[in-house]
Amino acid sequence: MKKLSLLAAFSLAQPAFAADEMTVLLDWFVNPDHGPIIIAQEKGYFADAGLEVEVIAPADPSDPPKLVAAGKADLAISYQPQLHLQIHEGLPLKRVGTLVATPLNCLLVLKDGPIKSPADLAGKKIGFSVAGVEEAMLTAILENHGVAFDEIELVNVNWSLSPSLMSGQVDAVIGAFRNFELNQMNIEGVDGKCFYVEEEGLPPYDELIYVAKSDEIDADKITRFLRATELATQFIVNHPEESWEIFASTSPELQDELNERAWADTIPRFALRPAAFSAGRYSAFEAFLVDAGLAPTENPVDVIAVDVTKP
Repeated sequence: MKKLSLLAAFSLAQPAFAADEMTVLLDWFVNPDHGPIIIAQEKGYFADAGLEVEVIAPADPSDPPKLVAAGKADLAISYQPQLHLQIHEGLPLKRVGTLVATPLNCLLVLKDGPIKSPADLAGKKIGFSVAGVEEAMLTAILENHGVAFDEIELVNVNWSLSPSLMSGQVDAVIGAFRNFELNQMNIEGVDGKCFYVEEEGLPPYDELIYVAKSDEIDADKITRFLRATELATQFIVNHPEESWEIFASTSPELQDELNERAWADTIPRFALRPAAFSAGRYSAFEAFLVDAGLAPTENPVDVIAVDVTKP
């Protein structure tokens, strides 16, 4: 008995192992797209993985990849199309995981409006938010329907996508997210119609990805992070209503009809295997950007993405 007591006292005297700290920068304010991260936090999956994760929403959505490239954070949520361009611009970034594994972007028009096909956009105004990739996507969609890029008028509507469409300022917008803008318009009594980019001549791609500084990738920590988000995604898929309640309880701003609808629409889009990736998908999108004149040469896939679970 005395020996057991001494052993217990010795165990209590030992310091608890400190969790590894990680900083994750979101691409935008917290919304259903970030479900696996928030659920992993709330369900304790990060803690079980020995991680203490600080999740930060950016003041400027363009900052997170730059901050990671500068070594100011471990991970940032970004977009596969943007990552290709950022690497060509010289940012030392690499994709290390996937959050949303399908495109969310779409070409959005009024459901009952005159645009029944992208072919009807000749001579029309199209709103956009982000120059470069969105213009290349739009060009590919229009060409798929026999419309030249110089036959349309581009209008920078900043981030006011669905309002500019509903007000008649433009006839269509590119860059709308199908899980948000369609629901937002319906709630306001105006139905929209999406032309899905992956059905209109574009190669499929991962919408939201995790990026790390290419020469400072901590494979062990990131693998544990991705495993925790994988568990969270499984929980979301298996328990959509309960996971919504947990997610919404983290902020009063999330507790509205738009976010609840977006939650349901986003669940099928989450990456079930966030560490896995398709080399062919990244190669095909790199080739698309070169063909569009947005990249000078094709980078090999291992410059763009990595499976951190493999040695």
